[in-house]
Parts: sequence; structure tokens; C-alpha cells
Amino acid sequence: MLSIAAAALIAMLIGAMNSGRVAIELAFVHLNASLGFALVVAFVAGLIVGLLWQSYWLADLLSERGRLRRALRVAEDRARGAAAAREDVG
Repeated sequence: MLSIAAAALIAMLIGAMNSGRVAIELAFVHLNASLGFALVVAFVAGLIVGLLWQSYWLADLLSERGRLRRALRVAEDRARGAAAAREDVG
């Protein structure tokens, strides 16, 4: 909760320090906003995209971890089987 309050305070400071207007041209829309607001929106959009990418990376990592555990289990079973076969012969 403290981090949200700190982020809101920083956003207010950025907005107050950059009160100039800026024209934003998107694909089909032309907007006029304060520079501080545009900076805060760009920062938040970057955070959201970063969090989405990070969650995709984490899901891929957990999937790879599961594949490695299954491969390890198969390798251990083969090694136990080979060791048991050597005991039976010897």
C-alpha cells in the first residue's frame, strides 16, 4: 500500500513539474494532454507490457521445469533398472 501511495505522489510531482501541453498523434486520433500526464501514461503502459512479458516468461520457465522433472524421473528409472539388471547378472 505504501508503494502505491509513493507512486501516486511521484506521478503528481511529475504532472506538476511538466505542465506544458503536448500533441499526441495516434493512428486515428489526435489528442492534446499535459506532458506530465503523457509521461505517467507512457510509464504505466511500459509497466503493464513488462508485467505481461514477465508473466509469459515465468509460464515458459515453469513449463520447462516440469519437462526437466519428467526427464529426470525417466532417467532415474532407467538407471535403477540398469543397476538392478547388473545385480541380477553379477
